[in-house]
Amino acid sequence: MRRRTTMFGLATTFALVTALAPTAYAAQDDVGASAATTTDVVASTTDAAIRSDQDWNPPSHLVNPLNEVWNHVESTYPDLYGFRNYGWDQLIANNGQINYCVRWDSAAPVSAQLRDEIHVALQRQVSKWMDVFQPGELGWPYDHVEVKVVGWAVRDRSTLQWNDDSVDIYVNDIRENAPQCAEPCGRFFNQDGDYSRCPGGADRHYDQSLWLTSGMGGGAGGDWGQRIGSEYMVGSLGQDNIHILLHEIGHTFGLDDFYDWTPSGVGGFLMKAGSASEVTEFDAWMFKDFWRHLRDRYGL
Repeated sequence: MRRRTTMFGLATTFALVTALAPTAYAAQDDVGASAATTTDVVASTTDAAIRSDQDWNPPSHLVNPLNEVWNHVESTYPDLYGFRNYGWDQLIANNGQINYCVRWDSAAPVSAQLRDEIHVALQRQVSKWMDVFQPGELGWPYDHVEVKVVGWAVRDRSTLQWNDDSVDIYVNDIRENAPQCAEPCGRFFNQDGDYSRCPGGADRHYDQSLWLTSGMGGGAGGDWGQRIGSEYMVGSLGQDNIHILLHEIGHTFGLDDFYDWTPSGVGGFLMKAGSASEVTEFDAWMFKDFWRHLRDRYGL
């Protein structure tokens, strides 16, 4: 069994983010909550539930297990509806695009060709999740979600064997004993969307980090991005499904782990580590269900 450290169930999120992410969690946005009346909140919640249920049509054999999963999420995530930095929030804020920084936590050299292959593979894995939606399904507003890698972070500039300016390069900015892209450019550090201190401005901000660590055998994922082994990533570039990365992307969008229980009536699926290597039908519907319960915050 591979070793994994993970995030999301939010119960484990806070401990892991403090350990792996560059700082402890930013304050969560509850602006306006105290001003709302009970009647307003109930009416808004009821209207959203009615609308989201009108076009919610999972296969009949998945209805019960999906309900079990969501009941478990509601009972175990400490700030399920108040948390404002899910992958969904990042995607909406960046108008259907996810910007990435690659944290190259390795001394292995990276050619321009390898860089580009990593970018292509990352887009392919993100698309495996995004493409579970048809445009307009459950209010989904996108035909395509673009992944844009805006920066690479390394210890030594000579590790990156290219001279073009296609990405910003950050050298020897070390946090958690690993290189990272500039904090003023990271959404994790600037959840108010103010990138005025980012050298490249808002267009060069990054929503998530793809943290590639030499010798790492498992993975981690959360609102800050995903962390997997650099050797594993490079060795998997030719695969259609890079399953550890896929699993960790699921965490970024709020999906939980299933170490201690399994929903009734379902077998292997990606978010139950070790039981599937691709996004299954059940994973896809869990993904849609998470969106369904949050879409009202975006007016969708």
